[in-house]
Amino acid sequence: MDRRARACRTTVAVLAIASVLTVLTGCDLVRSPRRAAGVPTTPASVAPTRPAATAAEPENRAVATGSSVHRVTVDGRSRTFRLYRPAKLSLSTPVPLVVMLHGALGSGRQAETTYGWNAMADRHGFVVAYPDGLNRSWAVSSDCCGSPARHGVDDVAFIAATVADLSTRLPVDPERIYATGISNGGMLAYRLACETTTFAAIGVVAGTLLGPCPTPAPISLLHIHGTADGVIPYDGRPGALNNGGVGPLPVKIDGGPVRDQIDRWRELARCPTPEVRTAGAVTTSAAHCPDGRDVDLITVAGAGHQWPGATQSTAERLLGLDPPSTALTATESIWSFFDTHPRVD
Repeated sequence: MDRRARACRTTVAVLAIASVLTVLTGCDLVRSPRRAAGVPTTPASVAPTRPAATAAEPENRAVATGSSVHRVTVDGRSRTFRLYRPAKLSLSTPVPLVVMLHGALGSGRQAETTYGWNAMADRHGFVVAYPDGLNRSWAVSSDCCGSPARHGVDDVAFIAATVADLSTRLPVDPERIYATGISNGGMLAYRLACETTTFAAIGVVAGTLLGPCPTPAPISLLHIHGTADGVIPYDGRPGALNNGGVGPLPVKIDGGPVRDQIDRWRELARCPTPEVRTAGAVTTSAAHCPDGRDVDLITVAGAGHQWPGATQSTAERLLGLDPPSTALTATESIWSFFDTHPRVD
């Protein structure tokens, strides 16, 4: 498919997504104050449907195996997340936690069924949380994205509360807590690196950093991006969803070129010149930085705005969204990266 045809398909998809997002803005949200970068979050209280817990009583709130749904209260709002606990996972020792953040128009359930993290957890022994964004999107700046941004929702606090809640239920290893996300969810993963010290590493797919981040936490970063992404273009030009951050559904994506952004992270981490290797459509630029940190970029030639290796849903096909690239399995790549990057001091 040539560039003109791809652009046409992207435009049609954008119009369809915009229509759906407009329908999804019916919730009554209350503005919460913005937190400055670096200020620690306060764990949320558990919703009244569950008893309050303390760190000394994790066994009283242990979660069942398989998939389950949970709630926490943040800024007076009841928030939901899904959790997957492998049936054969031993809880006799601390276990890793991966927080998977869906993209705009997605949900925790959609992320759980689409990206293959449950199967990866079964194979490698960790738990996965799938938080739900309000109105199916995340606030990552004052101008993005959708109604959560317009109403000042504190999604960083929500994710911090989710991790804190799970740490009272399960023996979560504090040295091996990770966040990954696609698109708007990838943007939130970047904000978590900028505003918390909770995570050992983040994995971003088709996302970008929005807003200031002068002193991110000393974590490792893997960023995966397609060169044909029309929503968050690789070269940093305005994407198809950009509306300048105005109106009821603000979307202002101005993170700049992906390579420039990765270079800034490497500069902050004092990384040396990266090692670059290409295999088919996949080019990996890996920088091995001081103190055990890595800042890696995987570029997938010709890939659009999608999660490489994922299963495309019927709804995504009907919307004309980019089919996932088969040149790479992003979930496997991200877990391999996480597995070798515990927290660094």
